[in-house]
Amino acid sequence: MMSPMKEGREEVGPRLIEVDHARDGQRIDNFLTALLKGVPRSHIYRLLRTGQVRVNKGRIRASYRVQEGDQIRLPPVATVEAAPPRIAAGLVASLERAILFEDDDILILDKPAGLAVHGGSGLRFGLIEVLRELRPDQTNITLVHRLDRDTSGCLLITKSRRLLPALTELFRRHEVEKRYLTLLRGRWKGGARTVRAALTRGRLQSGERMVQADEEDGREAETRFTPVKRLPGATLVEAAIRTGRTHQIRVHAAAIGHPVAGDDKYGDAEFNRVMARKGLKRMF
Repeated sequence: MMSPMKEGREEVGPRLIEVDHARDGQRIDNFLTALLKGVPRSHIYRLLRTGQVRVNKGRIRASYRVQEGDQIRLPPVATVEAAPPRIAAGLVASLERAILFEDDDILILDKPAGLAVHGGSGLRFGLIEVLRELRPDQTNITLVHRLDRDTSGCLLITKSRRLLPALTELFRRHEVEKRYLTLLRGRWKGGARTVRAALTRGRLQSGERMVQADEEDGREAETRFTPVKRLPGATLVEAAIRTGRTHQIRVHAAAIGHPVAGDDKYGDAEFNRVMARKGLKRMF
C-alpha cells in the first residue's frame, strides 16, 4: 500500500523532456533544479550520481551542459508547487518601457545589463519570468537567442510556437546580423580588423568556465572589429560576429591585445581599476 503524499507535494512519474533553445548550454544540475520545484539539490545530485537521470539514453555528470534537442529521461520524483518568485513592480515597469517592438508573433526588448535571461544557477527569476508576468495571457513566450547576464542589448522573443523553429534556424545558419558595441583597452590603430580564431570551452580546477583559442580542436569563430571612437587609453569598437560562440568577443579582443573593459575573466586588472574609478562598474 502506498503511503499518503505530503500535503502540497505531487508525485511525478517517469517522463521524457526535450531541451528547448532557451535552455541550451545550461548545466544539467541547474536545469533540473529549475524543473523539479522543491526537490533538494542533494537529491538531484543523487539522481545524477546513480544514473537515474539519463540524457539521450546515457549517464552524465552534474557538470554536463544540456544542448537543444537533448532527450532527458527523469525518474519518478515528488515535487512541490512553489510560490512564484516576487518580482519588484519597478523592474516589471522598466521592462515594459524597454520593449522596442511588439506584434502578435514577436517581441524585441532592450535587455538591461545585470539581468539574466532566465532563472537558475541561484537566480530566482530572469527576464523570461518577468515577461510572463507582463504578458500572463501569452503562454508561448520563448527566447529565440540569449544575451549574457552582464550584456545589454536587443533580445528577440517569440510569442508563437509556430514561428520559433524558423527563427532559431536563422540564428543557427548565421543569417541574423549581430552587432555589439564594446569598450576596449588601448588606442586602436588603423581601421576594421577581422579576427578568425577557433574557440574551445574548458574548465579550471575551481569549476569556472573558460574559453580559449584552439585551432586544432576548437569551433570556428569570426569577429570583425570596427573602431567607432578613440578615447584616452581606450577605444569604443563595434564588434560584428558571424558566429556566436561562448565569450567570443571577449576572447578575440583579448587575443589581439585589446581586452574588454570590466572583463574580470579575460581582461586587464589594472585597466579595469582605472575604468572603475571613472565610473564604469560593469563589463562593457
